[in-house]
Amino acid sequence: MPNSVFGIDLGTGNIKIYDNADQTMLSEKNMVAIMNKTSLFAYGDAAFEMFEKAPSNIRISHPLSYGVIAHINNMETILRCFINDMTKSKNNGADYYISVPTDVTEVEKRAFYDLIKDANIKAKGIWMVEKAIADGLGLNIDVKTSQGVMIVDVGYETTEISILSLGGIVLSKLIKIGGRNFDDAIKNAIRKEYNLIIGEKTAEKVKISLGELYDKNMDAVVYGRDIVTGLPVERKIPTDLVDSSFQEHIDNIIDNIKVILERTPPELAADIYRHGVFLTGGSAHMKNLDRKISKDLNLKINLAEDSMNSVVSGLARIIKDDNFKSVAYRIEGMSK
Repeated sequence: MPNSVFGIDLGTGNIKIYDNADQTMLSEKNMVAIMNKTSLFAYGDAAFEMFEKAPSNIRISHPLSYGVIAHINNMETILRCFINDMTKSKNNGADYYISVPTDVTEVEKRAFYDLIKDANIKAKGIWMVEKAIADGLGLNIDVKTSQGVMIVDVGYETTEISILSLGGIVLSKLIKIGGRNFDDAIKNAIRKEYNLIIGEKTAEKVKISLGELYDKNMDAVVYGRDIVTGLPVERKIPTDLVDSSFQEHIDNIIDNIKVILERTPPELAADIYRHGVFLTGGSAHMKNLDRKISKDLNLKINLAEDSMNSVVSGLARIIKDDNFKSVAYRIEGMSK
């Protein structure tokens, strides 16, 4: 292949980039720290380390919001920095495959193309891949021949529910529920029960460690600010309180899966019943999520082993295997 080729999965929480030149994969927080409104201070994991700790002249934010680009200049800066890091600033031109959500407007999809074109990363060719298709390939599903495949991708701010068949997407729905909602639920439950304010990063750590805490029969230990005294304190939080705080959001995800299943043609529904639902995304491994979905739907749940990277793994498969090139596309007005 004459050019370098990159596969890019822009998640709201994490950015994942595959470099075909040396078969490497980068995964870092999709965050940027801007000092005095104009100067780049940090990006990626370094920006995340400063989150909730930075002074007022440093603003830390996510350039994506609910799966679509909200601050394109910041996103261009992050992407350019990561590509330069991966190529050691020796990028002589490359092709780019980028995943896009299905259930968004054409204008929002076009923004992903404009991002690559305008980020000064020497794009020679730009291809779009529907995120659910890339997800399927990353889960080792031959999406071109498989019928009746349901994929539920639980991300940072969104959950994308899709039905695939014969290389296309039959139904897709993007809902604004994801890992961040679970973090907020933990924060609200602790504030209500213990008059304690904790940060988003602390809530995320509790969420991630919940399975281990259950296995060891231990409480979660958090540090925060007491609302009454205003002083920093340490508290032990029962895992049952954390688990119960998620239920409303899990029920909402399940209700939306049911809506999609109710609209699914009977023959495809039969395939889904036989093969089960594929659960992936950065928040898919949250404790008991797969079990609760399985119990409510009475369906087998196939939990992705490397759920965080399934989309970018699918892009890598498209780049390496010419049999899957046809699932990538360009839309009118894009580069040739």
